[in-house]
Formats: sequence, C-alpha cells, structure tokens
Amino acid sequence: MKLITTILFVAILVGSAGARAQLPDPGMEIVPGRTALLVTDPQNDFLHPDGVTWGVVGNSVTENNTVENIETLFKTAKDVDMPVFISPHYYYPHDHGWHFEGALENLMHTIGMFDRKGPLDTHEFHGSGADWLEQYKPYIEDGATIVSSPHKVYGPETNDLVLQLRKRGIDKVILAGMSANLCTESHMRELVEQGFEVVVVSDGTAAAQVAEGDGYKAAVTNFRFIANSVWNTADTVKYINESY
Repeated sequence: MKLITTILFVAILVGSAGARAQLPDPGMEIVPGRTALLVTDPQNDFLHPDGVTWGVVGNSVTENNTVENIETLFKTAKDVDMPVFISPHYYYPHDHGWHFEGALENLMHTIGMFDRKGPLDTHEFHGSGADWLEQYKPYIEDGATIVSSPHKVYGPETNDLVLQLRKRGIDKVILAGMSANLCTESHMRELVEQGFEVVVVSDGTAAAQVAEGDGYKAAVTNFRFIANSVWNTADTVKYINESY
C-alpha cells in the first residue's frame, strides 16, 4: 500500500511538472472601507532622474511607466475616497552607526540614499532624495493620506504601518511603489503573513538591473507566487471604479 501511494505521488509530481501546471489566481474583492492603496518609497532617490539610484533603476522605471502609473493610482484612490497609506524610507545620522549591513543596505548608506538630518529636522529636506516626487505631493500632503513611520531595511516590521492599517479597519491592500524586489516585495510578504489580502500592481513598481540579475523580473515571479493577485494599473483603476 505504501509503495502504491509513493508511486501515485511521484506520478502526480511528474505530471504537474511536465504540464507546467498553472498557478491559481485567488483574486481580491475590493470592499470600500476595508481596502486601501499602499505605496512604498515614492521618493526622489528612486523615481527622479537625479535620484542616487536612477543609474540602476531608471530603465525599469521608464519601461514600466512607473512614475505615471503610481500617480494614476493616487488619483484614482483619491477620486473615490479610498484610504491611501505611504510607507517611507528615511535614514538619520544614527542609522549610519550600524555595525553590520546586507549588500543593499551597505550600498544605500554609502550613497546617502534617503538621508535626512534627523527625525525632527527637515532642514534641506525639500527637494532632497528623501523627499516625495514633486508630482505626488498634492496626493500625499492633502491631510488625509496616512504616512507611517519609516521602515529601515525593507519591510514594515520596523514601522507602524500594520498598526495604522488595522486601526482603520483595513484588511485588503493594493500595493505599489519602490522597489519591486526589495521594499515592495518585503511589504507584500509581511502583510500576507499578518493576515492581509494583497494585490500587487505590476507596472506600479520597478527595480534595479545589475550584473547579478534583474530585480524586477525576480519580484514579479514572487508576486505571482505569493500575492492574492497581480494586476496592472489599467485593470486596477477599472476594478476600483467598479467597486465604488
């Protein structure tokens, strides 16, 4: 009996691999009052040609029309009064005293990415790499958008985003922002682990293209494996407007 069961199990695995079995797409219903738009790191260092990472993310941002797509998502959410959350990335002088770092952490600290003078100091902040992209400011600084405390590595484990979402009764998240295989993917993973439904907007993000690989392609694969669904901007706008 045990031998027969083993043979059947192996046959199922081989058959699935040979057929390239399609992953299911659970989807996500947008429910007003329970669904929010979340944008990670909509900041100059990622999205402006003068940003310190543009040399490695610029092609991906341009190819995906990321800047314009994020603005479209902001506008659509605001038009229907969908809650909007921002999870920003800031580094203060004391963060540069860390005793160890991962590869990208090391790079970010070395190039001064997202640097600010201090938690309460906005001197030289306006227009800096840590500041919002100028065209996003009307949406982010409207008095209604919730800006969480900054995350420090990639995910929201180090900020108050989950608390802010839960306090607003949000359990469904439409996720976009930068960068795909780092902060965006890390937010997706943690929110899923925390019991949220998550859809990722595939062209509302972008990532670095370096000698070691294409971060965007790596992230899109993981989005499909982990998120409830992966939508593009056009479909996201359509689904939001149909739900309100």
